[in-house]
Amino acid sequence: MIPWVHLGSAQIPDSDTELRLMRRGEEFSIMSGGIELMNSRMSNSEKVLASAACERLAGRGNLRILIGGLGMGFTLRAALAELPPQAQVVVAELVPAVVAWARGPMAHIFDGSLEDPRVSVEETDVGPLISGATGAYDAILLDVDNGPGGLSREENDSLYSLDGLRAAAKALKPGGLLAVWSSGPSNEFARRLRTTGYQVEEVRAHANRKGKGARHVIWIATKA
Repeated sequence: MIPWVHLGSAQIPDSDTELRLMRRGEEFSIMSGGIELMNSRMSNSEKVLASAACERLAGRGNLRILIGGLGMGFTLRAALAELPPQAQVVVAELVPAVVAWARGPMAHIFDGSLEDPRVSVEETDVGPLISGATGAYDAILLDVDNGPGGLSREENDSLYSLDGLRAAAKALKPGGLLAVWSSGPSNEFARRLRTTGYQVEEVRAHANRKGKGARHVIWIATKA
């Protein structure tokens, strides 16, 4: 078996948690301790996060999308494949090293998406970008941590709280979408979305596009 090679480490800002970039042959993994946060072979649900949102935005003009979490770029690439040339995509990534990995050892996975003129990357927490906006986005796509049950950073919980969901609604245009990726289901989070006035759809997607691997959950919440 091909061994894993450790390519780099990075501290999550204001946290004791460390991320590690690993490679095994053509396969890449980003780890937090003993937990795998993402893997280049298991990208289907991250793509569905973007495609499900973009499908529901079809026909709208002057689209502006906020993606929370760059990861391995699968959500970004899937969004760019469906969005028109005039669209704008803002990507917020808290850990600068993740952006550096995207431009370095994982550049072939990103396939030039960071150089797309529609894209701007902010090396910052997505929370302040949301809370500081009013009617700015047609969609907010959150692939932060492992979803509402965060593992790597307690501050991420605020994104999924009632106040965080209200802030997202304020940042969205009328009829805008909040799309949230999660490693697993959460009836409590679905209830919170409805409590804050969203119309909620729940989409299930396998980690692997061949219908293999874990089944992840994507909530598509529409602002009334």
